[in-house]
Amino acid sequence: MRALISVYDKAGLVEFSRELRGLGWEILASGGTSKALDDAGIGHVEVASLTGFGSLLSGRVKTLHPAIHAGILADRDNPVHMEDLAEQDIEPIDLVVCNLYPFESQPSIEMIDVGGPTMVRAAAKNFAHVGVIVNPDDYKPVLDELKALGKLSVETRRRLARQAFSHTAVYDAAIVSWIDSGGLGGDELAGEVFAEAAGEVPGVGAGEGEAPPLPSVLHLDLELADSLKYGENPHQRGARYRVHGQAGWLDSMVQHAGRELSYINLFDMESAWWLAYELKGVSDQASPESGSGGGSVFSSVIVKHANPCGAALGGTMAEAYKLALECDPVSAFGGVVAISDHCSVEVAEAMVDGPQADVIIAPSYDPQAIEMLVARRKATRLLESPPPYRSPLSVRSLGDGFLVQDNDLVSMDVDRFEVVSEVQLPAGIMDDVMMAWLVCARTTSNAIVVVNHRQAVGVGAGQQSRVEAAEIAVTKAGDRASGGVAASDAFFPFRDGLDVLARAGIKVVVQPGGSVNDKAVIDAANEHGIAMVFTGERHFRH
Repeated sequence: MRALISVYDKAGLVEFSRELRGLGWEILASGGTSKALDDAGIGHVEVASLTGFGSLLSGRVKTLHPAIHAGILADRDNPVHMEDLAEQDIEPIDLVVCNLYPFESQPSIEMIDVGGPTMVRAAAKNFAHVGVIVNPDDYKPVLDELKALGKLSVETRRRLARQAFSHTAVYDAAIVSWIDSGGLGGDELAGEVFAEAAGEVPGVGAGEGEAPPLPSVLHLDLELADSLKYGENPHQRGARYRVHGQAGWLDSMVQHAGRELSYINLFDMESAWWLAYELKGVSDQASPESGSGGGSVFSSVIVKHANPCGAALGGTMAEAYKLALECDPVSAFGGVVAISDHCSVEVAEAMVDGPQADVIIAPSYDPQAIEMLVARRKATRLLESPPPYRSPLSVRSLGDGFLVQDNDLVSMDVDRFEVVSEVQLPAGIMDDVMMAWLVCARTTSNAIVVVNHRQAVGVGAGQQSRVEAAEIAVTKAGDRASGGVAASDAFFPFRDGLDVLARAGIKVVVQPGGSVNDKAVIDAANEHGIAMVFTGERHFRH
């Protein structure tokens, strides 16, 4: 029995090779693998002595030779194949052990492996006769099976082949993604070659200021990160996947207490954590006259079923949490609480006095705060997490395909905001304007959000009618709407929604604009004494 070993990652190589030799296997090795085996005193045949060629083209060609690939690809049940091997004096290869250059961590032209994927795919194709190992974690189970059976079972060879094809698919996808992101090392000639191959002419295409088109082929290379108890409902299977080989902020998250995280927990938690960090930057972006007063700003968000039911900024973390809770304490029960800063004993005291939360997420915890929360809220999941971030693209299933779009980034550049009413913005209101706009953008459409003194006081979410969204928001806000700011995620098609806000005492409305009835709506704002701000940017969320 013969094994060909050619690995970049040499973890476990020596131990595996020594045991393989102990089972009577002949080992072929190339390049750095051969040197490592020499250094360990493990007998083997160097590939160059088999092929008659040393390493060529600075190592680009080592194993690309019929003596190697015929030995891997030969169908042992095909007499013609076996006759070909005999005529060329080529012996079969029964096991290929190969892992590839670390392109994902060191993307460059020279890290694009050619010989490795060729051997891996050849062995996987011929899995009926050949085993293939691409992951050092498989060394032990392969050795155990060889010791027990003297060979690899067809089930094991099939499993290893699937893993091998997955490995090369992920590898190729990483290269494509690198090229799509401009990863050709600034080589203008190479760029022109790729543009010509794609039927594009350099300098022609997207207009000035326009984003480039989405890629013609999108590779979704995902690996299982966590198995979940179930999906949104108990009859649905559920799991969390991540980009292959890329641990994200969710993988760095630490759970200090509480039950296993569910599908809905994770979905709501990401929404809350993202918005909490976005809100923390509101006062940094607001104009000097916004009334922020400088100093530290803390944010807290409470999410229930993917929508904010509370959000606030405060001078302390405890204050921000209490203000967020005041928005809708009934809906907050069983929700996700996100706080932008350290969970101190003071914050924990406020939380244990509040409604039961399914999840609390914070960047850090005081040990005593954890003890307090566990004592009073045993089922609550306490999560400690690094700052969140998102993929540039949003991907959703659609039938047997997918909908893909850029992730929605909310512009908080106040210079882009335009006051279109005769009534001008009151002094010190910009924090509320920006906060209302941001929370509304993260609320399911149609959405209206009312903010007063850096506290969300009313949220109308997911309505087919914008008027009804406004009615829900002001009803929840009650007297707190008076003098406040209302945001609409899309334009008002008619004045009726604005009339609802005016009756509640709203003094500022922020919306994208762009309706054929904009003039009528602006006239209504002037009639009611409302200052109206156009952002020029819609934020539907479905």
